[in-house]
Amino acid sequence: MSDFSNSLSIAASGMEAQAMRLRHVSENIANADTPGYHRKTTAFESVLEHGQATGAVRLGDVELDQTELTRILDPGHPMADENGYYDGSNVDLVVEIADAREAQRSYEANLRMFDQARQMSQSLLDLLRR
Repeated sequence: MSDFSNSLSIAASGMEAQAMRLRHVSENIANADTPGYHRKTTAFESVLEHGQATGAVRLGDVELDQTELTRILDPGHPMADENGYYDGSNVDLVVEIADAREAQRSYEANLRMFDQARQMSQSLLDLLRR
């Protein structure tokens, strides 16, 4: 049963990491028009126990994308400088939508793996009861 519980925990960690990734993507999309907003990025890390990789993952630290902010010409904007420009955000909606779709599909794949392991475990218990 240890292998079944390991596969369940690995799949659950993948679902949790993808859910957090999707949260950051949605924050980026929500702030795409916020002046001065820097896109949030994250990376996955392997979970270690006793110095050995478990197969599980977690989301690493959140970092701000340091690419240059877009300069927007709008002399009437309250944040505009003397030349009429202000800093927009560095969020690219196409990239964010692609990241959201990838996170969703990865979450669904982990969910299917979790469900398969659960069904196999249930089938094994049913066989043992006979």
